[in-house]
Amino acid sequence: MSKIQFYFFTNILNEILSKNIIKFKNLCIIYKPEKDISKNYIQILKIKNFCKKNKVKFYIADDYKLANKFAANGIFLSSINKSFIKPIQLKNSFNIVGSVHNTFEYWIKNRQNCNEIMLSPIFFNAKYSNNKILNITRFNLMSINWSLKLCALGGINLDNLRKLKMCKVSSVAFISLIYSPEIKKPIYLFSRWA
Repeated sequence: MSKIQFYFFTNILNEILSKNIIKFKNLCIIYKPEKDISKNYIQILKIKNFCKKNKVKFYIADDYKLANKFAANGIFLSSINKSFIKPIQLKNSFNIVGSVHNTFEYWIKNRQNCNEIMLSPIFFNAKYSNNKILNITRFNLMSINWSLKLCALGGINLDNLRKLKMCKVSSVAFISLIYSPEIKKPIYLFSRWA
């Protein structure tokens, strides 16, 4: 069975994050700036160099020009990004990952030539109301006929990580999990894909 891929969203890199990042196998970092904050090129370069040194794949969110400029491994297209990128604008080796919340958005990401889809939110988190949370059953029902690789996103922590065994996911994406002080051993030991 293949190992699970992990995606981590951040706009900074500090000592705590660096220590927790190396506890993951098959991790990709997605640089995603906060709203209304201009892109910090020094921070992007710092993250890029860290990724190169530690053999971590590096992605940039919603900006193919920036992804090309920093020779990223791929690009992340958020659910609000509806623009179509011409294949000539990206390098052949680029992996395109898109985020969706429903079937209509999946269709758009499929048209955007995404290789993988992040479906969210699977578990509760403060960003969404309870009625927007998919949980395992709705997550599986919504994605049952999807042909693209599937990634679980939203509210993932050490307590619910094992529940993803009930989903047909090949990857997991998160923000807060990597800040967890409970990460004492390599995170891949928590999953079935080890």
